[in-house]
Amino acid sequence: MAHPPRAFCAFDYDHDSTLRDFLFGQSKHPDTNFEMHDWSVKEPFAPSEWKQRVRDKIRACDLVIVICGEHTHNAAGVDVELQIAQDERKPYFLLRGYSNKPCTKPPSAAFGDKLYNWTWDNLKQLVRCFR
Repeated sequence: MAHPPRAFCAFDYDHDSTLRDFLFGQSKHPDTNFEMHDWSVKEPFAPSEWKQRVRDKIRACDLVIVICGEHTHNAAGVDVELQIAQDERKPYFLLRGYSNKPCTKPPSAAFGDKLYNWTWDNLKQLVRCFR
């Protein structure tokens, strides 16, 4: 792979935007082995158009990072994004957004999908393993 792997971040916009900002900030660290771009959809679209735009963005990435918070099991957008990643056969992993709060998986997560602790070393290792 000529470039560092590009990561798409799925997160609960209503509850976990700060976590997405933290991950985006980490991606700028010189020791990071992946890159992220701000692919957030900032204007409203018809549902079918939104899904196609997300699909295009996920296709342009090498892996998907799903940040899981307390309400992720109710976040329809995260669920759709993970379904698209699965449809597109993109590698993905679930990242526990909070160490001091219960975190939930999106309904489309596979039964065996592990919720990984978010540490600097874990993140770098996961990117290496899942790309």
